[in-house]
Amino acid sequence: MHYTALFDDRSDLYARARPGYPPALFRFLAEQCRATERAWDCACGSGQSAVDLVRYFDQIDATDASPYQIAHALHHPRIAYAVGPSENTAFEAGRFDLVCVAQALHWMRFDAFWTEVKRVLQPDGVFAAWGYSWTRIEPEIDRRIQTYLLDVIEPYWAEQNRLLWHHYRDVAMPFEPIEAPAFAMETEWTLGELMAYLHTWSSTRRCIDAKGDGFFDTLVHEVADVWGDPTQSKPVAFDFCCIAGRSRG
Repeated sequence: MHYTALFDDRSDLYARARPGYPPALFRFLAEQCRATERAWDCACGSGQSAVDLVRYFDQIDATDASPYQIAHALHHPRIAYAVGPSENTAFEAGRFDLVCVAQALHWMRFDAFWTEVKRVLQPDGVFAAWGYSWTRIEPEIDRRIQTYLLDVIEPYWAEQNRLLWHHYRDVAMPFEPIEAPAFAMETEWTLGELMAYLHTWSSTRRCIDAKGDGFFDTLVHEVADVWGDPTQSKPVAFDFCCIAGRSRG
């Protein structure tokens, strides 16, 4: 299975259920750039990063290999969406001040991807990648998510996800490193919003395909038992990482 197929199914839910990224991240990236005319959001999904980038960049090109993700992307007059792979584009050389990839670097074919990024970046242009994984809510809720979800779906994770879990330390980025600050990624969710998010995980859906959705029904019941009022929002923190670098021509 090509990785894009993991995100075609229920792409409408993906667009609604995924959390937003730290606002300070986009300000930091803009500050690193010599100019802020054009940015490329690679593997943009439903456009969550693209709509934040428009606050700092004049024009955003946002691409994704999944037409289903693009079909549910968040529209803005300064975002140009297109379907296509990040490893091979029609962009002219030196087009971008910033190239970024959110929650998807681990899916790239690195040799081809790095060649393309270096080709389309301006001299001294900036590359950045970031992502998030595990949630932290309350100890008993976290324990039940571990028992009734994470332990169940563990065999269904793609190997590439481990690169994200290890904060991309094992990715050989061919750029001069830029030290990024620690960003806090947090949101507030009701029980239903949390479950919608957990349902978007590729491993959750692969497990459902293999075993049925009974395990997920059990998860909902077990977490609801300790959540309290299901319409009550609770703080949710994420394990977040960011790497960045500068092209030196």
